[in-house]
This record gives sequence, C-alpha cells and structure tokens, in this order.
Amino acid sequence: MSETTNIALPSMRVSYEQGSLTEGDLAASWHEQLQLWLDQAAGAGLPEPNAMVLATSDTEGRPSSRTVLAKGLDARGLVFFTNYTSSKSHDLMATRYASATFPWFAMQRQAHVRGTVEKVGAEETARYWESRPRGSQIGAWASPQSRVVTGRSTLESALNKIERQFADSDRVPVPPHWGGWRIRPEEVEFWQGRRDRMHDRLRFRLGRDGWDLQRVAP
Repeated sequence: MSETTNIALPSMRVSYEQGSLTEGDLAASWHEQLQLWLDQAAGAGLPEPNAMVLATSDTEGRPSSRTVLAKGLDARGLVFFTNYTSSKSHDLMATRYASATFPWFAMQRQAHVRGTVEKVGAEETARYWESRPRGSQIGAWASPQSRVVTGRSTLESALNKIERQFADSDRVPVPPHWGGWRIRPEEVEFWQGRRDRMHDRLRFRLGRDGWDLQRVAP
C-alpha cells in the first residue's frame, strides 16, 4: 500500500499584500472598471484571464457552478456563449438569474457579477460565431452538452459525422441550439486582498436612481 501525504489544509494560507483598492481608484462605471482589471490580468500574463466561475440554480434552489469564458462586456452586461440545451441554460431559462466570479488569484483580486440574464440576439451571436475556430464550431454542432453518453467513442463518432456534413462548406452555420447569454448586473463587486484578511470590497449596486458605490466589510 503506497504512502500518501495529507495536505495540511488548516495551515495553508497566503498573506495578501500586493495592493489596495480605494473609492478613488475605481473607474466611473462598473464595466469600465471590470474592463480595466481584465486588461491588467491579461497584461500580467495570467492564463485565461477572461475565465469566470458561473453559478446558477434550478427551480428547487440547488446550485451549480462551472467555469466559462467571458466573450463580451459593455454597459449592457457580461456575455458568454454556450449550448442552449446545457444544464446551465436550463437553469437560466427557469430562474433568469446568475452570478459570475473572476478569480485572479495571482493578482490577489476577484470580481463578482450578479444579475438577471437574457439571451443574446442572433446578430451578435453570429458575429462571435464567425470569430471561432472551425474546430470549435464543429464541436458545438457535435456535442449534446450535459447529456449522458455511452463513452468517448460516441463523441468522436458525432464529431466525425459533423465534419463530413460540412466538409464541402466554407462556412459552418450557427447551430439552432447554440448562442449567448448576457448577465445584466444588479451588483458588481471588486475585491482586493489585504493583510490580516482586512480585504477591500467595493461594490457597484443598481438602485432606483442608478448605480451606487458601497464599501462592504471583508
């Protein structure tokens, strides 16, 4: 029997000392600030700086989370693309609410977005679809996302079938079951780690008269 080493979870800790975040540091709007931090994460060479943990729940309140890639950002909200038959899309169609977290661990930062969701329009979806590599387009047609399959060979067979289907086509069309979701934020929080766990948490919150800026205790 091989020996194993238990990770001492209680003793694992990092002192966050890379920066601070004050009200004066923030951009004028949540989307400008989020774009700034995304740009800085990309400039720092972080892998997948646009990766975010998307959380949804079903109609019984049971949560699910997974990592997706943000592919659009403006004053309207934050966009990602997926299969509309996936588990997350079923949740979103049922509850119309989601949250997303950007975990930039190397920069000791996080950003949290929470709000209602809506489907992205066909024109915007088509523009993004055209930017995807052909292999990713084929994969979107072939994968019955979130469904149980009998094995890897089932997926490979489906992929080969779609490759043959579009072999003579220069363009692969957008599948009818695929498209974008936009999170329309009600709250966007920017989190910067600080010493002694006294972190900076600044939150844009949408109210009746527009966006308010709040400081939240760590």
